[in-house]
Amino acid sequence: MALAIADTTLLTALLTHCFPPITQPALIGGITSEVGIPVKDQPSADGIVQYEAIRYVLAESRPHLDVPLAANWTRDSKELARLTQHESEMRTLAQNLPLAPAIALLHKAGFQQDQIQDILRLPHYAWHKSWWYGVDAERQGTFPFLRCLRTFHYPDGTLTLQYKDFFDQEKPNCFTSLPQKVLIAIRDPQQGFAETLQQVNRQREALGIAAAVLVCATASELEIQAFTRQSISLYPATETILPIQANCERCDRADCPLNHQADSPVIMCRNFLLNGEFV
Repeated sequence: MALAIADTTLLTALLTHCFPPITQPALIGGITSEVGIPVKDQPSADGIVQYEAIRYVLAESRPHLDVPLAANWTRDSKELARLTQHESEMRTLAQNLPLAPAIALLHKAGFQQDQIQDILRLPHYAWHKSWWYGVDAERQGTFPFLRCLRTFHYPDGTLTLQYKDFFDQEKPNCFTSLPQKVLIAIRDPQQGFAETLQQVNRQREALGIAAAVLVCATASELEIQAFTRQSISLYPATETILPIQANCERCDRADCPLNHQADSPVIMCRNFLLNGEFV
């Protein structure tokens, strides 16, 4: 149910609070989920989390160089020439896209309004130049590279955006982020280790997904080691319960210190049990 609701906080936690973590919160763009995915000749997969893995961010300013830059700063120093010594192939960011979605795409990439206007008003075959950084797990800039972007306008009002990168050693492999998929499997308490591992591996192979998170209520220390060595991350089942609107005065959780407290500050609770319900 929690996967079907696709609560962003929960989906992010599945990827970042599992052991070992799939990714870090700062590197997650958009995130969605699917549930009950059919798998040929096998039980349906419980779920798939899809997210945008952020790889590159727009720099706020030009990178610091060892020597001063002249007015024409693109190649006026040895340091700059080193940073831009390699050139990528031409890539298409958007093909025949209407104006509004194109603006939204550039804004999502990190461009400010004045930069977007400059890009959209470029003369034919002119280039907009901007500095970018690869990012690490903390979203700190690692290596800088120069990105050149151009715009083609068509009579029907659509436009095409193309770009190429100039870099030192590592060629950027996307514009800002790459789509990723993670298999989510919920362990049946009656399943043994071998049966669970076999099911997860079959589903990973059938769906073409390498990363997997196993949601389980309990797991022994040996099982935890074994699952993680098979590239399966573990996540506690209790954390997948979404908080619901609560009223401590009407709750039957006798073990809670706020039970039957009329002045309780709690509004949402994962363990709320209405009077008359059973665990």
